[in-house]
Amino acid sequence: MTVREIFESMDYGNAPEAAGDALAWIVDQGSRFGHFVGGSYQAPGETFETRNPATGEVLAEVTQGSVEDVAAAVKAARRAQADWEGLGGKGRARYLYALARLVQKHARLFAVLETLDNGKPIRESRDIDVPLVARHFYHHAGLAQLLEAEHPGRRAWGVCGQIVPWNFPLLMLAWKVAPALAAGNTVVLKPAEWTSLTALLFADICRQAGLPKGVVNIVTGDGATGAALVEAEVDKVAFTGSTEVGRKIRAATAGRGLGLTLELGGKSPYVVFEDADLDSAVEGLVDAIWFNGGQVCCAGSRLLVQEGVAEAFHAKLRARMDKLRVGDPLDKSVDVGAIVDPEQLSRIRALVDSNAAGETYRAACTIPKGCFYPPTLVAGLTPSDALMQEEIFGPVLVSTTFRTPAEAVALANDTRYGLAASVWSENLNTCLDIAPKLAAGVVWINGSNMFDAAAPFGGVRESGFGREGGPEGLDAYLRPEHAGKALKRIAPFPGKDAEPQAVDRTAKLYVGGKQARPDGGYARGIHDKSGTLIGQAPIANRKDVRNAVEAARGAAAWSAGAAHNRAQVVYYIGENLAARAGEFAARIDRLTGGRSGKAEVEAAVDRCFTWAAWADKFGGRVAPVPIRGTALAIREPVGVIGALCPDEAPLLGLVSVMAPAIAMGNRVVLVASEPYPLAATDFYQVLDTSDVPGGVVNILTGPHAELAPVLAAHMDVEAVWSFSSSELSERIEAAAAGNLKRTWVNDGRARDWSGAAGEDRAFLGHATEVKTVWIPYGA
Repeated sequence: MTVREIFESMDYGNAPEAAGDALAWIVDQGSRFGHFVGGSYQAPGETFETRNPATGEVLAEVTQGSVEDVAAAVKAARRAQADWEGLGGKGRARYLYALARLVQKHARLFAVLETLDNGKPIRESRDIDVPLVARHFYHHAGLAQLLEAEHPGRRAWGVCGQIVPWNFPLLMLAWKVAPALAAGNTVVLKPAEWTSLTALLFADICRQAGLPKGVVNIVTGDGATGAALVEAEVDKVAFTGSTEVGRKIRAATAGRGLGLTLELGGKSPYVVFEDADLDSAVEGLVDAIWFNGGQVCCAGSRLLVQEGVAEAFHAKLRARMDKLRVGDPLDKSVDVGAIVDPEQLSRIRALVDSNAAGETYRAACTIPKGCFYPPTLVAGLTPSDALMQEEIFGPVLVSTTFRTPAEAVALANDTRYGLAASVWSENLNTCLDIAPKLAAGVVWINGSNMFDAAAPFGGVRESGFGREGGPEGLDAYLRPEHAGKALKRIAPFPGKDAEPQAVDRTAKLYVGGKQARPDGGYARGIHDKSGTLIGQAPIANRKDVRNAVEAARGAAAWSAGAAHNRAQVVYYIGENLAARAGEFAARIDRLTGGRSGKAEVEAAVDRCFTWAAWADKFGGRVAPVPIRGTALAIREPVGVIGALCPDEAPLLGLVSVMAPAIAMGNRVVLVASEPYPLAATDFYQVLDTSDVPGGVVNILTGPHAELAPVLAAHMDVEAVWSFSSSELSERIEAAAAGNLKRTWVNDGRARDWSGAAGEDRAFLGHATEVKTVWIPYGA
């Protein structure tokens, strides 16, 4: 081709990246890899092939991990953990700095090996993935340096089992290993079956950095190996992958007292308003859906365009699609590389080919033979169409239109996922109005796929829970320094079922701001230590839970209100409780047979004032991200929280659970102390006189063992907390797997409700969810 022909066609020439060094590294290892355990590579066992998806050529053979292999790796990690944590944050920071430097030193080797193994374009591996890997280790070295000062009273979980996906093999490794090591944990990591090579290269980097033996262990294998790691004697599990597998992990870890972080699937909306810069929005969409071939959990795979510009936008988009270059991932001029494996390619084809709705447009660009799929647009769909709801995980964009901002929000939130979203408008007021209304853990304004180690990343709904990045991500790898004592089941006092009462009070629940009879019409007698009947408490059932949850969802305006106003209400609750302190103290003493009623009421009043004080002081932070702009890590309410209140502290426990939750903007369904519920039924009147809107606080009484699974399985409850003395942790966590709601359970451990643990800042963390909003600057 002559120079004149080049200028006339403006075609890109080939710019191949040499793969010799990466292939040589594979050969130097014998082209067969064992696990990396206890600081050294093990002899290969039964192996499987890992292939270059662009060519189908075999790159290496990798060992299939067995249950015994996983157990050996966990044992090595356990041996190393105490000494590693004992180094202190400052000691561990030195190793993390060394890892960051070595990643930079070997950046080209990592980038080429990642592209060979995964099929993503070398430009993405070289310019995005590997620099972000180094950034994460540098950032977490800093967090380790400051750990003792910034996280007092917290310590490492212990041994972490970590499972990473095939779409960002090395970057997801960094997202998990860096915070785990910074916090003092040791790691057993399982890379994806299709893409294990960069994890094995990272193991070599760990040796070069002088990392103590057993701190990082790599066990390769398929899903069976991952399942073995989840079942192993680890203290925390962190998983990135599909929602289906995440649900199984939630069920498998139920009741084991483990830490758990899940970063799962998504069907992220890409919202384009009619006043957006359409050309910029098209380019942003290229990055949102065809970055890494659309094999991205937060890909902007659902395009929502305002009707007035839909036709023009789709025309620009189709023209841009036709110019995308699909081909050899090692060619630096290629935009879209290979699909990771023929199995994934078959899944993409099956989903698209089974669709009969809308109009399908495939880019008019050359598609090589092999594991490649053309950039595809399916427009004119309705929200109920399968492609609008199911995660495709490929270079396929689906589209529909909207008319008003309210409709845009409704369409964007019409999904079981909640990972990320993009909003495009030249009117920043529009963007900032929409962003808080979106059910997503990350919102990009006039941009897409922006990531940084300082900015937390993670989802809501069935996109999982927990955050990776920033101090929020580090906190997921820390636990309280001291575990509580074993909690003994508290039984109610026995007594006669019926005795004459001065005033016959009808036993009622508190639902929607009103006292309501229990659906079943049953109540039970509550007796004092001498067996004398004090009164009756209603027995709530499944329908009462439903009614309480409906009332809580109907009080959504509470979450949108000003924090200052919420604080005033919580203060008012404390004031009105103080006015009746003597009455409540006497009631508690009689219920419990003790003499601590006065102290409990005083502590409950103080607790109201503490959480009211926090209401307008826990809003989030500005993350110092490396863009011309900012990222706001905003603390939002979780939503509807169901809580099993402590049995041992009938008033203080209820207030300690209720106050932080509603101060942060949540609505609650509280199940009162099972043996001593009358302190809660007396509390109704305090709520009635404290300007608490109906539905914000709902109180049920009855058997915890029957009500807890109902709350945990309820699809309209976003989180369940349990401080009950009944053994409920396993049942709650297992039932919560249905919609992957957040849980906070006591694992049979007591909490000192009258001490610092009763107002631990952990309540604020569990009462809020972090939404990271990226706001670039510029005209």
